[in-house]
Amino acid sequence: MAEWSKGTRSEKIRPMARHWAEVGFGTPVALHLFYVIKIGLYILGGWLFALATPGIGGFTEVASWWWEPIVFEKVVLYTMLFEVVGLGCGFGPLNNRFFPPMGSILYWLRPNTIRLPPWPGKVPFTRGSARTGADVALYAALLIMILVALFSDGTGPIPELGTAIGVLPVWQIWVILGLLAVLGLRDKVIFLAARGEVYATLAVTFLFTAWSPVDMIVAAKVVFVVIWMGAATSKLNHHFPFVISTMMSNNPLIRAKSLKRAFFEKFPDDLRPGILSRIVAHGGTTVEMCVPVVLFFSRGGWLTAVAAAVMVCFHLAILTAIPMGVPLEWNVFMIYGIGALFVAYANLGLSNLKQPVPLAVLFVVITGIVIAGNLFPRKISFLPGMRYYAGNWDTTLWCVKPSADEKINRGLVAIASMPAAQLERYYGKERAQIPMYLGYAFRAMNTHGRALFTLAHRAMAGENEDDYVITDGERICSTAIGWNFGDGHMHNEQLIAAMQERCHFEPGEVRVVLLDAQPIHRQTQEYRLVDAATGEFERGYVRVADMVTRQPWEDDLPVHVLSTSAVDAGGSD
Repeated sequence: MAEWSKGTRSEKIRPMARHWAEVGFGTPVALHLFYVIKIGLYILGGWLFALATPGIGGFTEVASWWWEPIVFEKVVLYTMLFEVVGLGCGFGPLNNRFFPPMGSILYWLRPNTIRLPPWPGKVPFTRGSARTGADVALYAALLIMILVALFSDGTGPIPELGTAIGVLPVWQIWVILGLLAVLGLRDKVIFLAARGEVYATLAVTFLFTAWSPVDMIVAAKVVFVVIWMGAATSKLNHHFPFVISTMMSNNPLIRAKSLKRAFFEKFPDDLRPGILSRIVAHGGTTVEMCVPVVLFFSRGGWLTAVAAAVMVCFHLAILTAIPMGVPLEWNVFMIYGIGALFVAYANLGLSNLKQPVPLAVLFVVITGIVIAGNLFPRKISFLPGMRYYAGNWDTTLWCVKPSADEKINRGLVAIASMPAAQLERYYGKERAQIPMYLGYAFRAMNTHGRALFTLAHRAMAGENEDDYVITDGERICSTAIGWNFGDGHMHNEQLIAAMQERCHFEPGEVRVVLLDAQPIHRQTQEYRLVDAATGEFERGYVRVADMVTRQPWEDDLPVHVLSTSAVDAGGSD
C-alpha cells in the first residue's frame, strides 16, 4: 500500500486495471446474491399486482393469465414505479451507492433539493433549480396514480384478444402520462429515472385501445423493435468491444481468471479488447439488429419460437453479467415482453391494425429521437436516444478541492454524502483509495476514460494536482440530485451552475472535464473544461482512433484545442 501510494495517478491505475481484467470489481458473491434476491422480489411484486386484478386466476395458475393484456399493462406501470422510486437502475453498491443504497424518492419528496429542467428558458414555469412543494406534490401524485392503476379492474371482454378481463381505463393512462410529462418538464432527471423512453412510450400505446385493443399490441411490438434496433445502431462504433471486455471480466458466472483474461488482447500488458470481445460485441449487435425483425414479421410456429428464444438468451446474457449500473429489472421486463407480445400474440401484425396513422406518428417520433440522439448526442440523453451499453455516452470528471467538498456538504440539500466520504466510512481513509482507484480503472477500461484522465491534467493546469480529489461525475450526480445512470447530461454545466449557486466555489476549487459522446457520423469527441466559479476556459476535441489504441492507464492522449480563455485562478491561462 505504501509503495503503491507513491505512484502517479496513471501508475496507480495500472495495477487496478490489471486486477479488473482478471477479477473485475472484486464484488463479494453475497452482494451479487443481494441483487438476485432483488430481481426475485421485483418479479414477485409484478405477480402480486397482476393478482390484484379481478378475474385473474390464482398465484399458481400463472399459465392461464400471464398473457392477459391488462397484465402486460400493469407490468409496464409497475416497472415504471419500481424505477421512479429508485429501486431499479443505479441501485446499490454496484453503482457506488453504499449508504443509503438509493436516492430518488428520498430526494424527490423533499423540497429544496436540486431539479434540472430540460428547457428552462423556453418552457414557461420551469425556471430555477430548486424543488418546490408543487414539485413534491406532482411526484407524489404520479406514484399514487400508478398505484391506482395497478389496483384497477379491467374494462371488460375483448373478443379480438381472447380476454374476458379487458384492459386498463384509458383515462388512467392519460393522467399518468400527463403527470410524468409535467414532472419531466420541471425536472428531466425524474423522467429519465422513470425510464420514460421505454415505459412512457409503451404507456402511449395503451391509449390506442380507444381505437382498437389490437392496435395496442401491435404498437407495443413496434416499440420493442425500435428499442432493440436503436440500441444495436448505437453499437456500430469502436467503443462497444471495450464495454464487453470490461463487463465480462466482472461477470460473476465467469470464475476462471484465464477466461476473463481471454477477453483482452494480451494480458497483462495490452488490455485492449481481444478477439473474443470483438466476436461477442459484433455478434451481439447482429442479433439485436436482425432477430427482432424476424420476431416481428413471423406469425408463430418454429420461426417465432427460435427468434424469441434467441432474444431471451440475449437479455439473459446481459442480466447474468450483473453489469455496473445494474439495469437488471429492465432485462427481466424485456424477457417477459417477448412472451407477452411476440409469442402470445404472434398472429397480430401490421395488417391487423384498425387505425395505422397513430402508430405511424409514434414510430416517426421515437425513431426520429433515436436518429437525432446518434447525430447530436450533446442534445439528447443516451436513454431516449436508445444508445444502451454502447460505451459511447456523455461523461464528466470533477476535480474537487477539500474546501469545495466542505461547501458541498454544507450547501446542498442531500441524503448521500460525497463518494469519498462514503468509502472512508466503510474502509478507512487510506484503504478507501483502493475502491476509488478501482472506479478510476473501470472508467479507464472504457475508451472515454483515456480522454477524461488526459484532460484532467489540462483542467488542473496551474494548480497542484495533489490538492484535488478526482471524482466521477456520476458520483457527484448521485450526491447532488439523487439518481445517476451513466448520463452526462445530468452533470453538465446545468448542474455545475446549480451547485455554484448554492456552494459559492472560489476560482480553482472545482474544475470539471465534460466529454461529449461521439456522433455516429464523426470519429471525434468534443470536450469542454469548466471552472465552476468562472465558467468554460477551454474546448476542443479528441480522436476516437487515438482513444482505442491506448491502454487504460495512459493519460497522454493527443488533444486538439479549438479555443481557450484565461482562467481566473492564480493568473494561469
